[in-house]
Amino acid sequence: MSKPSTDPAWRDPLKDVKGPPLTEDITCDVCVVGAGIAGLTTAYLLAQAGRFVVIIDANNSPGGGETRFTTAHLASAIDNRFTEVVRIRGKECARLAYQSHSAAIDRIESICRSENIDCGFRRLDGHLFPAPGDVKMIEKEYDAATAIGCDVRRLERVPAPELGPGPCLQFRRQGTLEPSRYTAGLFAAAAHAGVRFFGKTRARDVDGGSPAAVRTDRGGTVHAGAIVVATNTPVHTRFAMHTKIAPYMTYVIAGPVPRGSVPDGLFWDTADPYHYIRLISAADQPNGPMDKLVVGGADHKAGQDSDPGRRWDDLEAWTRGRFTSFGEVQYRWSGMVMETLDGLGHIGVDPTGEENVYVATGDSGMGMTHGTIAGILLTDLILGVPNPWVDLYAPSRLPVRATGEYISEGANTAAQYTDWITGGDVKSPDEIKPGMGAVVRRGLTKLAVYRDESGGLHTRSAVCPHLGCIVRWNPAERTWDCPCHGSRFQATGEVIHGPSTADLSKAES
Repeated sequence: MSKPSTDPAWRDPLKDVKGPPLTEDITCDVCVVGAGIAGLTTAYLLAQAGRFVVIIDANNSPGGGETRFTTAHLASAIDNRFTEVVRIRGKECARLAYQSHSAAIDRIESICRSENIDCGFRRLDGHLFPAPGDVKMIEKEYDAATAIGCDVRRLERVPAPELGPGPCLQFRRQGTLEPSRYTAGLFAAAAHAGVRFFGKTRARDVDGGSPAAVRTDRGGTVHAGAIVVATNTPVHTRFAMHTKIAPYMTYVIAGPVPRGSVPDGLFWDTADPYHYIRLISAADQPNGPMDKLVVGGADHKAGQDSDPGRRWDDLEAWTRGRFTSFGEVQYRWSGMVMETLDGLGHIGVDPTGEENVYVATGDSGMGMTHGTIAGILLTDLILGVPNPWVDLYAPSRLPVRATGEYISEGANTAAQYTDWITGGDVKSPDEIKPGMGAVVRRGLTKLAVYRDESGGLHTRSAVCPHLGCIVRWNPAERTWDCPCHGSRFQATGEVIHGPSTADLSKAES
């Protein structure tokens, strides 16, 4: 059996598009920090409205961050379920949430049509089916969904019988697409509208004002009438947002199934952590002899699983227990989602009060639609157009009915700081095998030590530059992950995911 690839096509959709680094000052109407779906959609819509937009991104290519890990479930059915949104925010907010995600799918479809983006976009029904013994949750969700006007039906049987007998909820007019082709098409449309992209350019400081400014690690500064921080997690605030979002790792496998053996739809269950499936069908890969089944889920708090690779094994076992025709796992990868207290993104005016600064974060597992909502809402805010979603997604909100979740997540984060007083993973670097890493205590501090395949040691401080948590080794991805706020670093210490904007500090071996 061959080893599954961790690099399916959609992992790096625009790898041949190399944006130059920003080494000189530039002035524009709007600077967007982050070139994922939220950033690209915002830039595209603002450029369509006649604004001069500059995008900067730490990656070499657009879509090179967490967007490349999406499985492109386009759903107006909230991942955290409408019962939770109603409990925490009330029926009116739940109704607006449903309408905004429906509008996001409509906007994606409209962009595909107007820009002639051939990405296999199609409307599908989505299905919520019960985990064993969880039928009551289906009934509760049906009541909540119908109460807010959702286009939903209760089916006695699941259209994919391998997933169980039912009942299930069928949400009409959801969607999917092949995300690499959509991202590439969206970037091309934005560039055609005049958007300029600078890659390998990391934002160091964001200062509000008139104009606002973004100082970068390449020496250039962007002066802009407005700044949009559309990174997966905010990189310009140390505290304001990170108490209200929590980083979770999510996992995916993909492999062949006989063409037509699995319905072309979206399916997800009520388990915790949950499972979901979608199909890569003839619309995505017209010449393929087989469909591919994409199975995801098995989420856990970032940096808080010592053996994350078992999550892929769990997904494979779950899949083979239901789909006997599922072939060899060809692909497997992971990504990071930012969960919020109410399952809705934080999109809008910067909560720290920085003038002319806006933020988009908290995808809660719905990155494609939340990212598109961000584009619509932030464009309206910057242009001064009224939008009914402003209060719904306000980054400054702290829902009273989510106080329990807020305290629980805060306690979890605080507990990670006890790593400062524990021993290391190993007593000596001599115990670290080639290709692996471990935390080693040295006096009052700790070191992140990686031994490369040739036996050479790479030693960095194990202290995350963001807020001082001790990073942990991720043997599945060969990265250093912060268990507090989700920063991630290459095995040799270079930052690859915020909120940290700096590498792990160098340390003597």
